[in-house]
Amino acid sequence: MNIKRWIGRREENWQRLDSLLRKVEQKKLKSLKSGEIRELASLYRSVAADLARARTQEVGNTLIQSLQSLTTRAYTQIYQGSRKQEWQAALEFYRFGFPAVVQQTFPYIATATALFILGGLVAWWYAWQDPSFMSLIVPNHIISQVRDKGELWMGSIVGIEPLASSNIMINNISVSFVAVAGGITAGLYTIYIMIFNGLLIGAVGTLVAQNNLAYPFWAFVFPHGSIELPAIFFAGGAGLLIAKAIIFPGKYRRRDAIKYYSSLAAQLVFGIVPMLIIAGIIEGFFSPNPIVPDPIKYLAGMGLFIFLVLYCNRKNKLVKG
Repeated sequence: MNIKRWIGRREENWQRLDSLLRKVEQKKLKSLKSGEIRELASLYRSVAADLARARTQEVGNTLIQSLQSLTTRAYTQIYQGSRKQEWQAALEFYRFGFPAVVQQTFPYIATATALFILGGLVAWWYAWQDPSFMSLIVPNHIISQVRDKGELWMGSIVGIEPLASSNIMINNISVSFVAVAGGITAGLYTIYIMIFNGLLIGAVGTLVAQNNLAYPFWAFVFPHGSIELPAIFFAGGAGLLIAKAIIFPGKYRRRDAIKYYSSLAAQLVFGIVPMLIIAGIIEGFFSPNPIVPDPIKYLAGMGLFIFLVLYCNRKNKLVKG
């Protein structure tokens, strides 16, 4: 290879890449036009190949170092810059996008919530009317511990908080994903998940009330439940969105309806995962903590719920054209 001739052919590309990088380094990636961004990516790949060839042909340390510096700068701007933009996009979604999706899909979330409440009311009614109903919903060891020993079962978390917290997160995320996936059964399994969880909470609530343990029980539930239950309602709403696309596509073709409503459902899922992680941490470390007084737990739960309501009602900022 004639090194001087090769350098003469390639040097213009190196200088052009350096020029684009200087512009990006001074004014950020958004300062480039779309064509310049494509050119930057193409030049980066080309100069990276030149660097590999220069090393193979041993053209000299000075040139190799120069090309190495050029490719490192390009890599930093292209890949780390894009990652920064991805983080910024994610931040914008959680600031404004998720509340907007919750508002847009609220009828479906409200329906999922109503199904949960219906299950709770049915369980409350039958548990008071027929004592044998309780054993159909609540595990026998919990019934025995509450009725026979007069104590709650959450104390078992104390001492194994990290393990309990991670297990709680995994379980809640699994339940939520199943509720979302239940939409492909035309919503039947989503409806079942919502009603069954309502039955469980209603039956357990009745059990602790019958044995004068309602106050400490709800003190345990309020802190994490103020986030965990809405997240499950959001998941139920996501499942009903998918069911809507399958059964009632409306003005859309069914294929287009599935794409549209599944996109909304996916955005709800993207939003509820952090909620369930936070709820799992609270349920593992704060809710069962015997050092924290029950009134503080009630206040914490109410405060978190009020914050969530205000957050979900947040209005999107105006987009300037």
